[in-house]
Amino acid sequence: MPEPVETSDPEGVDYGWVMQTTFVLTIVIGAPLVAALSIPFTLPTWGSRLEFAIRVGAVVWILIAVPVLFYAKWWLDDSGTSSEDPSEPRPDESSADENQSGQ
Repeated sequence: MPEPVETSDPEGVDYGWVMQTTFVLTIVIGAPLVAALSIPFTLPTWGSRLEFAIRVGAVVWILIAVPVLFYAKWWLDDSGTSSEDPSEPRPDESSADENQSGQ
C-alpha cells in the first residue's frame, strides 16, 4: 500500500507539529482569555471588538508559540532524534517502566 502524502519525516524541529499545537492551544487557552480580558473595556461596535481581539490575540499567540517551539527543541535535544512525536513517551522511559513492572 502506498504511503500517504501527509506523512513527513522532518530533520530537526517538526514545525508542522509546532504550528498545529500552537493553533489548538491558542484556541483552547486564548479564546477564553481574550473574552475575559475584553470584559472591562467598552467595545460598542463590531469593528472595535474585532480590533481588540486581533491585538490581544496576536500577543496570546506569541506567548503560546514561543514555549511550544522551545518545548519541541528541548524534546529534540533530550531524545537525540526528531522522528518521535513529542506527545508520545520516549523509548527509554517505556523500557524502564517495563523493567520495573516485570520484576
